[in-house]
Amino acid sequence: MTKKSTAPTIDQYLRQRLTPVDDAIPQIPGIEMFGNSIPAGTVGGDLFEYINFQQRYDIGARIKRAERLAQEYLEPLPPGVPARNCVDDHVEWLKTIPDYRPEMEAEYRFAKSSEQLRVAEDLPDLYSTAGILIVDAQGHGIISAKIASTVHDTFHALLLDELDRFGKTTPDLFESLNLRLALSATARNALGMTEKEHSREVATLLYGEVHPSGSFRFANFGHPPPLVFSAASSRLLKLDDEQMVQFLALGLQLPADHPDRRKYFSLNLRKRQFSSSDVAEITLINPGDILLLYTDGVYDGSDDEQRQRLESILRKHDHDSARDICNAVMDYAIEQDKRLRQHGDEALIDDKTVFIVKRTE
Repeated sequence: MTKKSTAPTIDQYLRQRLTPVDDAIPQIPGIEMFGNSIPAGTVGGDLFEYINFQQRYDIGARIKRAERLAQEYLEPLPPGVPARNCVDDHVEWLKTIPDYRPEMEAEYRFAKSSEQLRVAEDLPDLYSTAGILIVDAQGHGIISAKIASTVHDTFHALLLDELDRFGKTTPDLFESLNLRLALSATARNALGMTEKEHSREVATLLYGEVHPSGSFRFANFGHPPPLVFSAASSRLLKLDDEQMVQFLALGLQLPADHPDRRKYFSLNLRKRQFSSSDVAEITLINPGDILLLYTDGVYDGSDDEQRQRLESILRKHDHDSARDICNAVMDYAIEQDKRLRQHGDEALIDDKTVFIVKRTE
């Protein structure tokens, strides 16, 4: 008798699509990384993902396309031939404006061609770059998982456009993502919530990129700050708060100069949009240095006693692999949950994510 297949439940589906596989772990010279996430229930609002640029994108083909477009953009459109690309289309519009001059076409074509040359120049860096995406949606359960999934899908849609236009991630991606999570004043958002319900889609986000030099450049929207363990001093370093730029969680705060700011609810207005100066940077200087990323189900980033316990765990396992260090920190977090249950504080148990980046050479 043929066994009848059973469709997955919505929570099974969300948990599966939000869980990365080991095959996606990027291989960066001199760097080890490993992450794990455990929901408080059958599914949760935590999400982490390895952004393996080599595996996800055909970098070589993108470089060739940028080089081809750089050449094509310079070539005038033959008479009677339909526009081949966006540059041809814009040149045709230029010719309709009253103060058009023939040299304007060459100037514009050169500018757009040089943009593609820069894309071709920047894309090769992705061969030795790994991205890390961590999202923590408010609450835990199916709705939280749906919010995390929204952030994930929006991030990747925006990233495709970024690679086409710039060959790398830029601050524009994060401002667009921030707007996507904002509560619309004129239309329903993805969950159909209204202002009167005092509820909205809220999620923290930390996205960073690791390079073979040990550099980790990242954007932080409401997420607990990274911890850095120094192999030389066997302790967690005190990071300069001024360098750890942090914005409110996604969707809660819009920039005052955004053209759509009046169409969304914002707790207050930022003076300006997110820029490259808001990208923080941490460098793992010596072999054995460890970067610890986490969600507040593991550590809220403020408790001194918990910080000391994490420091002790990292010191005990500092010679282990990134996977083993991650597992040791997660075991500690699970033990914390057991204590909460023993004291009847199950409501305080949250989704847990741990991500370790270790410099090996």
